[in-house]
Amino acid sequence: MFLIELLKAVFLGIVEGITEWLPISSTGHMILVEEFMQLNATAAFKEMFFVVIQLGAIMAVVLLFFHKLNPFSLRKSKLEKKETMSIWYKVIVGVIPAAVLGLLFDDWLNEQFYNYQTVAIMLIVYGILFIVIENRNRGRYGRVTSFEALTYKTAFLIGMFQVLSLIPGTSRSGATILGAIILGTSRFIAAEYSFFLSIPVMFGASALKLLKFGLTFTQMEMYILLTGMIVAFVVSIIAIKFLLGYIKNNDFKAFGWYRIILGILVFGYFIIFG
Repeated sequence: MFLIELLKAVFLGIVEGITEWLPISSTGHMILVEEFMQLNATAAFKEMFFVVIQLGAIMAVVLLFFHKLNPFSLRKSKLEKKETMSIWYKVIVGVIPAAVLGLLFDDWLNEQFYNYQTVAIMLIVYGILFIVIENRNRGRYGRVTSFEALTYKTAFLIGMFQVLSLIPGTSRSGATILGAIILGTSRFIAAEYSFFLSIPVMFGASALKLLKFGLTFTQMEMYILLTGMIVAFVVSIIAIKFLLGYIKNNDFKAFGWYRIILGILVFGYFIIFG
């Protein structure tokens, strides 16, 4: 029994590590996974687990971009340290909309929209948007190709797009990447900025869920949570490297088609078997 639960945590960590960074909606995938494979745990633990497992994923960003995001590195010049702090200021500006509206409406939005219909619709809608926007941008290059060129106004507006991810099925990375591209950033900057925005967002969300759940775990719950986080961390490193390599020579249309197909499958499955 214990081994089976650990294997479930491993699988969930793999799903989290892949879907958190690719713009394909981790929530949409988790809903499908939960339908076929549920943890043998309390509802409160599962609610906390599906959020706090993201800490493993976010540590992959911290590791991969540690030098770029570290303003105190002895290997950086004074100018480079100033540029690093500028990135953090823009991250803070971009996080404000989701932090404020998330605290106010996150529970209400989950109560109203955490269902397969909303998830399927959002998967399809944003899939179509990715395809439409990429077709519109064919042959064009984003004017914002560095963080120095990213203005605070643009950073804030990208943060407004991130608010859309409060609706399940949207995808946090999908909303921010799509918003950044619409606002004129290159795909590479859009992806990196999305990664950086996730750091305070995920740490904050995880802290809130842990406080709500309480810091008292059974031994089994602790092993399940740590297993999921460790696997999510390892898989996230692979997923982030893949995405950054992929977008050097490709656009996001493939993810758009994937979202549309997944959304149709979600609709179909729950209509037939739900």
